[in-house]
Order: sequence, then C-alpha cells, then structure tokens
Amino acid sequence: MNIHEYQAKAVLKEFGVPVSRGKAIFSASEAEAAARELPGPLWVVKSQIHAGGRGKGKFKEEAAGEKGGVRLAKSIDEVKTFAQQMLGNTLVTIQTGPAGKQVNRLYIEDGSDIEKEFYLSALVDRETSRIAFVVSTEGGMDIEEVAHNTPEKIVTFTVDPATGVMPHHGRTLAKALGLTGDLAKQAGVLIEKLFRAFVEKDMEMLEINPLIITKQGELKALDAKVSFDGNALYRHPDIVALRDETEEDAKEIEASKYDLAYIALDGNIGCMVNGAGLAMATLDIIKLYGMEPANFLDVGGGASEEKVTAAFKIITADPNVKGILVNIFGGIMKCDVIARGVLAAVKAVGLQVPLVVRLEGTNVEEGKQIIRESGLNVIPADDLDDAAQKIVNAVKAAA
Repeated sequence: MNIHEYQAKAVLKEFGVPVSRGKAIFSASEAEAAARELPGPLWVVKSQIHAGGRGKGKFKEEAAGEKGGVRLAKSIDEVKTFAQQMLGNTLVTIQTGPAGKQVNRLYIEDGSDIEKEFYLSALVDRETSRIAFVVSTEGGMDIEEVAHNTPEKIVTFTVDPATGVMPHHGRTLAKALGLTGDLAKQAGVLIEKLFRAFVEKDMEMLEINPLIITKQGELKALDAKVSFDGNALYRHPDIVALRDETEEDAKEIEASKYDLAYIALDGNIGCMVNGAGLAMATLDIIKLYGMEPANFLDVGGGASEEKVTAAFKIITADPNVKGILVNIFGGIMKCDVIARGVLAAVKAVGLQVPLVVRLEGTNVEEGKQIIRESGLNVIPADDLDDAAQKIVNAVKAAA
C-alpha cells in the first residue's frame, strides 16, 4: 500500500526524522490559510499523487501552467495561483504513463535553504533477509539514471535484524555521503530512526530523494515516498486509514474485497488463473504468441464460487479486454467450482468476447461437463500451450 508524501512525512516525524513544516489542502480556497501557517518567505506547492517525477512532470491542461507538479512560490498570492492551477488537473510524469493522474490534493510546505542534496532509500533485500540501505551523493535525480551512468556513486549496505542499527552503519552512511563532524553524527542518529520506522511500521520501501543538508547545517528529509507490506496492514489501522482509493485502480480495489490477487496490466487478454507461478507462466505464454495480458489474477487455491464469479466480473469490467483465458490446475481448487463460477458470472454480465477454458486436476471431468452442457460459446483447451494459441487466434479473428 502506498501513501502520499505529506502522510509519509507525518509517519517519519513520529520517529523523530527531521522534515519541513507543511499543510495538506484539498481545495484552492484552503491555500492562503495554509501558507499563512508557515513562516515563508518561500513556499513549495507540491502535487500529491502516487508517482515519482512530479517536479519534471507536465499538466495536460493549459490552464495548469508550465511549471510542473512541484512549484516554488515567492508570495502567498503565488501559492493561491498555483493551487488554483494545479488542483483538479491531470499531471503526467515518467511514472504515471501518458494517462497521468488527477491532482486532488496539494502539500504546501515551508521552503528550505539547500546546501547539498543526497539520495537515500531502504527496502527489504530478500537475498540477504535484511533491510538494505541504498545511498548516493547524487540526490534530486532519478536513481535509475545514476545507476546506469555512474554506478560507482551508489553505496549499498544491509542491517542485520538480530542486531539492528550499529554505530558502524552510521559511519558507513556518513562516509558514503562525505559527511564529517556534526553532520556525521546526525547521519548516525538519522539511520537509527529510519530503521526503527521501517521495522515498526512494516514498510516495504522508504525513499528520501532528496535528503538535504540545509545552509544551517542540518540533515532533513525534503521528500518521502513510502509503501507498506499489505500482508501486515492488519497490525496498523492507523496506516490503513491513510489509504487514498482515488489513486488506485477501481478493479484492484474491488478485487481486494474478495481477497483476490489482481493487478491491472496494459494488454487485451484477460486471465483467470490459480497459483502465482501458473499465473506468471500464463502471462508469459500469451506474450510468446504475440499478444499482451490485460491483468494478473490469481484466484487462489481454495476459491469459492462467489470468489470466481467476482474475479470474472472484474476481468470483464475492463473495456480493453478482447478475450479471456481461464487456466485452472485443480489441486485444492476444484475444476467444477471454477466452471460454476464462470457460468454464474457469464449469466450476470454476459459474454461479449471469446473465452478459452483450460481445466486440469481435481473434478476436471465434472468441470468440463458443466461447461459443455452450458450452451455457452466456450473454446475448450487441452493444455496451456493449446489454450494460449487458441485465445490469441480467437482475438485476432474477432478483431
């Protein structure tokens, strides 16, 4: 689960991480009051969307101006103008894709005197079963660009969960960023606070870009991007309360209500599969035969008829879907349950596109018989390779 920058900074502030003062607003009428709560004389007006590259992004609408999604205001009147231009308009960044995202909230933040910018992130390193910190002196830039052009400027180190942060981690961070004296001490304190926040809040990823040194000699998180482990959210109702569903795909929200593992993709062949590995193989073989999957959807090993029906409805709700492939290998999951769920969904929403069904495993003959006797125009398949070829050919023939 992702949250907005201002929410991430509020979480980090709970752990003592230094951040700038700021105020989130949801309408242009709130801009002046928010700006007056801050000392000025500079204010930063930041679009709040779940995507990076906001500063370099561009709004689709001419009325939004040409200055991108993060703007420096030198007066309260400018804050008001920027708020009016940005709110409600669509911001396109390198991470949103061409469709962009509508800006529904802004963060009005106190300006900072920046001496130097760094990059810092923390994430779970599954190879070492530790939390890894990635730092670079090249802050304020796309870290992918730094990794490609100057990889020597990126330093990575891990923290053993058995010991937590030790003094040498602080020294490693300070050395990597070229910090000495009081700034080196601040680095040691900062990494302790970030590690504690990461662990206690079950974060998956924490990115601060940039981490800055102010002209007053202080380390400060000028930006913050945080995502949380969805499997641990039951422990954090305070984090769940921060969820902004307007930033998420409506189909993914609906899928979460039924505990379905669903991710929307850009293709046109909808997939319903059980098991993550089989789902990935299904996506791969669709691409192998020249088309793109419209989704990743794992109904799980013990899905009910209701769950299967919901999954089918979610797939057909995507207007980009031109064909559907159901690929079920029944172990715990029973093929007759899948068949009944597909039939129930088809009766509820109709079937406007080709449908290929491959069933194998527990109660497979019962499942095939249910589909055969349904009277539906369903294309049966013998195995995964056969199923992929049939759905690709069917979609091409219907085009």
